Amino acid sequence: MRKGDAVARPPTAAQRRVIDAADPVTGRLRGTRAQLEALVERGLAFRHPRPPHDCFLTPAGHRIRESPAGPGRALAPAPAAPSADGVFAARVGGEENGPGEAGPARLREVRAAWEGLLELRRMTRADGAVDLPCGWERAHLVRAAALALEAAGHRPAGPSGDDGYRVRATPQPEAVAVHAADGTALGACAATLEAAGWQVGEHTEPRTRARYLLASPRRV
Repeated sequence: MRKGDAVARPPTAAQRRVIDAADPVTGRLRGTRAQLEALVERGLAFRHPRPPHDCFLTPAGHRIRESPAGPGRALAPAPAAPSADGVFAARVGGEENGPGEAGPARLREVRAAWEGLLELRRMTRADGAVDLPCGWERAHLVRAAALALEAAGHRPAGPSGDDGYRVRATPQPEAVAVHAADGTALGACAATLEAAGWQVGEHTEPRTRARYLLASPRRV
């Protein structure tokens, strides 16, 4: 059976009980090995790469947990678990879907993506530290900076250019520009990025005199 076919089928009663019993915050699952492997195969759970290799719900699994149980319910094809591999997209500000609804599902996705990025930092550092950006972040500067901001609770700007943040690429190597509505918001973004391992400086746009941040991943 193809994986897409498995995802489209509703979970069995036993699988549904495992999903419903997941930790409401982390999505951590408990069940038999066969049950957990079946959920992973269907894209409804993922196995953590580090010991003890617990299983957690993917966003698709969370959607099932929040939906009414019922026989014959068809499931929409599920995206892969949010991670630092490009499946998840942090909001950089200015998206057509507006400033972004900070509903429970979105908050879980952002939290899972940030935790996944921290795990990637840990796994790619000899000392296992998570205080400095990893290679993926240096290769995806705008998305990495936006994820750090969104994970910390900052609000992205909508398409009309409201008071949220906006992260943009710059001609400078390993540097992004971060714009916000005022000095207070800009300072808060700077504090978040610095805490996430970025080097941040405040600058003035010569033509508009608007203040913005120039942020680069720290190496040491």
